[in-house]
Parts: sequence; structure tokens; C-alpha cells
Amino acid sequence: MNTMKWLLRREFWENKGGFVWAPLIAAAIMVVLVGAVVGYGIASGKLATDNISIRVEGEEVHNTSVAKVVSIESRAQMASVAANNYIAVGAPIFFVLPIVAFFYCLAALYDDRRDRSILFWKSLPISDAETVLSKLVTVLVVAPLITIGVATAAALAILFFAGIATSYHGVSLFGAVLTNVNFYLAPFYLVGMLPVYVLWALPTAGWLLLVSSWARSKVFLWAVGVPLMAAVLLKWLDYLLAMTGGVTIHADWVINNVLEAILLGLIPGTWFMNAGGELPLPTRNGVDMMTMLQYSWSTLGKPALWAGVVAGVAMIAGAIRLRRWRDEG
Repeated sequence: MNTMKWLLRREFWENKGGFVWAPLIAAAIMVVLVGAVVGYGIASGKLATDNISIRVEGEEVHNTSVAKVVSIESRAQMASVAANNYIAVGAPIFFVLPIVAFFYCLAALYDDRRDRSILFWKSLPISDAETVLSKLVTVLVVAPLITIGVATAAALAILFFAGIATSYHGVSLFGAVLTNVNFYLAPFYLVGMLPVYVLWALPTAGWLLLVSSWARSKVFLWAVGVPLMAAVLLKWLDYLLAMTGGVTIHADWVINNVLEAILLGLIPGTWFMNAGGELPLPTRNGVDMMTMLQYSWSTLGKPALWAGVVAGVAMIAGAIRLRRWRDEG
């Protein structure tokens, strides 16, 4: 256990730029932009509370304020939507995660062989299984937790600016938002989805680590090019079989269920892509995060998930064995 802790620390410090600074920079850009817009609106008077023009029953009413127009019920609903869904504002930060995780997995085992540092690590009393598993835990657990923390902080900052903007209009939502229990539970809903993410991402992580431990060069081309070439060949073969009136191999099913699993699994929320009518719809109070969490865990009953988990475990085992025996000399 102590060895694994130090291996995780090694991975964190060697890849802090991707796992920490990349989401932090994205978050900073978002917060600065929103803050600048709100600040400009206040400074220029464009958020003035008594300079609103509205139309009621065809007649235009000038010089009113939002505070006079928004009812108590509307304020409560606005606060509920904000408390339930403010965490969604940090969604752009989660798009950074799969990019960083993808290239991290590609380089995780390949770089050790390329710069020959693998000889140093093999001289230590650290097994190949521990090394590979530390990289797997880093990309599937540590990196998402860091992203959740950064996205939550950014969403809170943006929510604060939005609260300032509405307060400047005379509609203060701070009290209603801060007394809503979902405001505090939102980050924990995301953490609750992490085990589901780990299982869905396992095939992609396994495939990338396998290629990283095997390829002598051009790791990206092997990891992405082989599945894409396989997809093209399957579609071509399916087309030829359909022309001859034979039984097709259902290339679209293979592409959707196999190739997507090994290339897109690191994207958070991939289990929502093929939800169809099962996906919970937004209500007047926005998206219910508890319902989304329940749906996420319900996907554990899908056979495709466990088939991917078995394949992912097999590929990780292959990566461990290849790291043990691969000779770049």
C-alpha cells in the first residue's frame, strides 16, 4: 500500500501540468470572462435596475425593474434551478479531462521505454503490476477527482457573479440558493458517478495502455488508426455482403458498441449517449441530479458495460505482461 501511494505521487508530480494546470487554466478563463461581462455591465449601467422596457398585453411599459416584474414564486424557481444545476456551468472543464487522460495513457508506458528510464524503475522492488495499476488509478480516479474539484470551484465563482448580477437588478437569490440542500450535494452527486465512470472508461484505458506498452513508435497512429481502419474495413465488407444478398456482419453495431468503447470511454457521461428515452428529462426546476445519479448507476445492469470491463481487464493484464517482457534494445 505504501508503494502504491508513492507511485501515485510520482504520477501526480510528473503529470501535474495536464491534470491540474490544464483544468485550472480553463476554469480561470471561464471565470474571468463571466466576471468581466458582469463587471462591464455594472460599470456601463447596462444592468441598471430601473431601465427595463417590457411589453404587457401589447402595451410597452418603460422604466420598470426586474424586481417588480419577478414574482416570489418565480424567484423561488430561479433559485431552485440555480442550486440544482449550477454545477453544469463547469461542464466545459470536463472536456479537458478526456483529452489529457487520452494522451497520458498513450505516453504512460511508452515514454519509459523511449527514454530508457524503465531500466531504473525495473531496478527497484516495484512490480510491473503495481506500476501499471498506479497509472490506471491516476487516470481513472485521481484526475477526475481533481477535475471535479476545479469545476466545482469555477461553477461557484460563476454562480457568485450571476448572483451579483441578479442582485443588481433587485432580485437577490443568495439566501434561497444557500438554503437549498442540492447546492451542497451537487459536487457529491458527481463524485457518486465516479465508480460508474471508472467502469465505462476501463476499455479505453486498457486499450491505450496496451498500445503504449507494445508500440515501438507512432503510438497515436496505432491506438487510433487501427480501430478506424477496422471500422472502414467492416463497413466495406458489410457493403459487399449486402450487395451479394448475403448475411451482413452488422458493422454499425460493431462500431457503436466496440470501437466507440475503446476510443470514447474516457469522455465523462458516455453512458448517456445511447440512453434514448431512458434518459431523465429536465423539469421546471432544471435537471434533477439525484435522478441522473440513479440513472447512471442503473447502467450497471447493461451487459455491454460488463463486456467492456472484461475486455478492459484483459488488455490491462496484457499491458502488464508486455511491460515485463518488452525489449527495446
